[in-house]
Amino acid sequence: MMPLRRSVLYMPASNPRAIEKARDLACDVVVLDLEDAVAPEAKAAARAAAVAALAAGGFRAGEVVVRINALASEWGRADLDALRDAGPAAIMLPKVDRGADVDAVRAHLAAPIPVWAMIETARSLFRLEDIAAAEGLGALVVGTNDLAREMGTRLRPDRAAFLGLLALTVAAARAYGLGVLDGVYNDLADDQGFAGQCVQAAELGFDGKTLLHPKQIEPCNRAFTPGAAEVAWAREIIAAFDRPENRGRGAIGLNGRMVERLHLEQASKTIALAEAAARTD
Repeated sequence: MMPLRRSVLYMPASNPRAIEKARDLACDVVVLDLEDAVAPEAKAAARAAAVAALAAGGFRAGEVVVRINALASEWGRADLDALRDAGPAAIMLPKVDRGADVDAVRAHLAAPIPVWAMIETARSLFRLEDIAAAEGLGALVVGTNDLAREMGTRLRPDRAAFLGLLALTVAAARAYGLGVLDGVYNDLADDQGFAGQCVQAAELGFDGKTLLHPKQIEPCNRAFTPGAAEVAWAREIIAAFDRPENRGRGAIGLNGRMVERLHLEQASKTIALAEAAARTD
């Protein structure tokens, strides 16, 4: 069972008030952002603030991750140098084009810190397996805004133009035992659209969604947590296969449905996720 990553909130590391607020938020992961949310003139100060925040600790979130600047930028390698001994749960790497980009970060770090690769370039879509197979990778993170910009695609709430790409990213992550996170939702005033996109992401198989604002945490956690009916059905499946007459069977009938051993595995994962969410929330 991977750590809970239902809600993954970006917070600008250049904003001390945002970092303080992040300590008490109910998101599963806090991402201290050194990239998009930080102006060029504030990069060095944001880097120092992220290191200080990691040293101070005290975050309610289960994981604190740092998104660095692209390795090809003038700040990327300095970010890695500063974080080598700072103890982030992972380093989020933007603009990943190939598995070699992850290898370069790992080689520069020379430390066993997992890397989360952002899938946000057109080239990355054609190299998903190469990226997912990279050593030391912990998760794939979709960057829908950058993908839309590169592809010239309109990013609508239903994301019809992206569904195939999103599903392929989930498949690549699962093939290599990785976590996988959906992209952000930009319209902070559109609560209904955000809720619908969270449900869509959960149905596609994502572990969770990256967020832009604390108001998005609660509905996101709810969407990625199994509901009461889903948990009850999972318990029925487990109980049915545990009966003496069914323990050696590959498939059984249950309440008018055909249930196979693969559904038993899914049911066990559902219960584990629900219990982990209950402990956290």
